[in-house]
Amino acid sequence: MNVDRDVDARIDAVVIGASAGGLEALLLMLPKIPARGSVVFFVVVHIPRERPSPLAGLLAARCAAEVVEAQDKQPVIAGTIYVAPPDYHLLIEDRSQIALSTDDAVHFSRPSIDVLFESAVDVYGSRMLGVVLSGANDDGSAGLARIRDAGGVTVIQDPASARFPAMPEAALARSEPHAVLDPDAIGELFRRIVNNRSTLQGRREKEDPLC
Repeated sequence: MNVDRDVDARIDAVVIGASAGGLEALLLMLPKIPARGSVVFFVVVHIPRERPSPLAGLLAARCAAEVVEAQDKQPVIAGTIYVAPPDYHLLIEDRSQIALSTDDAVHFSRPSIDVLFESAVDVYGSRMLGVVLSGANDDGSAGLARIRDAGGVTVIQDPASARFPAMPEAALARSEPHAVLDPDAIGELFRRIVNNRSTLQGRREKEDPLC
């Protein structure tokens, strides 16, 4: 299965969910994202609730794109990677603003992947890409199915490449994705989408400087 290159131009946002074993995948994928792109990325990783997380700092040290730990009512800026903080659900209120929530845990997790994915569907609809990575439960499978049903693009980490394959396998059992890829290939997909979007945007601005 492959993600058709024609979808590149319509991806405005990427949502990524990971749990156990997901950090290794993220460290392979996210550094491939070019800086100053026109696509926004949102990341939920199941992390301990009781202490500050070093996740955003670890990713920022390796990524060309800006990486920040999400804050309540923070503006959404294209080209940025927003990482959910410990003990808060990350939601997308609209295309200009995100929100944090202390609502009940979902799948025993806060932040929850499904919460992020389902809020993203309400805002971006078909203009988004959802990705489920390594993990030991089924968080993200329902949200990824919603993205697929809304016309968005869905990708699942190849369970054979996941340290904990249960979460990718649960997502595969729930709905058929557009692609099943290893982390390196997912990172290359991110690079391609951002570069192709930037090329298309440059062409449009050249043809119509007022667009």
